Amino acid sequence: MIKQLDISNLTVFVEAKLRFGRHLNVIVGENGSGKTHLLKLAYAIAAVSAEEGRKPHGTAPTKALLQTRYAEKLINVFRPEALGRLARRRRGRERCDIRLSFDDPRLDTAFGFASNSKTEVSIDTLPTAWLESAPVYLPTRELLTIYPNFVSVYEGHYLELEETWRDTAVLLGAPTQRGPREKQVRELLTPLEAAMGGAIELEKNGRFYLRNATGRMEMPLVAEGLRKLGMLARLIATGALLNKGYLFWDEPEANLNPRLIKDVARSMLDIAGSGIQVFFATHSLFLLREIEILLGSRAGPKLDARFFGLHLSSDGVAVEQGRSPDDIGDIAALDEELAQSDRFLAEDL
Repeated sequence: MIKQLDISNLTVFVEAKLRFGRHLNVIVGENGSGKTHLLKLAYAIAAVSAEEGRKPHGTAPTKALLQTRYAEKLINVFRPEALGRLARRRRGRERCDIRLSFDDPRLDTAFGFASNSKTEVSIDTLPTAWLESAPVYLPTRELLTIYPNFVSVYEGHYLELEETWRDTAVLLGAPTQRGPREKQVRELLTPLEAAMGGAIELEKNGRFYLRNATGRMEMPLVAEGLRKLGMLARLIATGALLNKGYLFWDEPEANLNPRLIKDVARSMLDIAGSGIQVFFATHSLFLLREIEILLGSRAGPKLDARFFGLHLSSDGVAVEQGRSPDDIGDIAALDEELAQSDRFLAEDL
């Protein structure tokens, strides 16, 4: 598992030390507080390790290799004009430092770069092994509708789209899981397919469809909220979200109604319980409370969960963390939802 992320002078963060839970990690904050930046950073580092480890004639990690690969991935995931744009500038300190630690110390890595850096980082701690499982990143936008030919177009042309879209599209197109893990796949898929009213299928024409008892429906005709569930279902079906992997999901509640948010919350806990370390960012009080309810009522082994509250200030974003939403301080976006409920109940309607 990813155990810890330490950052200094990254975008909106001056200093932050995040201690992650083995199963579930919930990052909460209002717009502009850096939620997506934390997800993308951890994802980019893990993705480099997994990509290099999958190469058939790969070598052990070297400083020369990671100096360029980390920089390339960060630029392609964040899409700044130069790598140094990710460094927070403050008097006397214009260097960004990053450390990602795992429960297996062979995977630990640390590096940094200056605010004037273009395409290279300096390696402070060199890992001695590669990750065995690829991380999965789910952006706020669904990708099933744009999947046909997207990967080939992305790799053949320069597009101002972050590389997480390309990475996820590759995983969506993988063959479905067969063999001894089919039972585990079916257990995770059943509630999602019930919520969608059908199963996601990839046809030979390169398009995704939602198939049920009445036939099949092409993805552009399916409600966007169901397409987001469809992405999750497809990644489970291909085995991308089975055992010893990582799921990073940015605002899973986007474009979902409360009923589907409940389904997403339940599926995320099921995935976390199956061996995937889950990280997601949100500013939805409904989703946060649903996760808290499910954690408290969940049967079976207790999940190791951590909550992180991001708080904007004039001196950057501060992080409060703990094992409960009560430990992360007051989040303005959540307080506004509660205040609106109070105003509504106060009205004599």
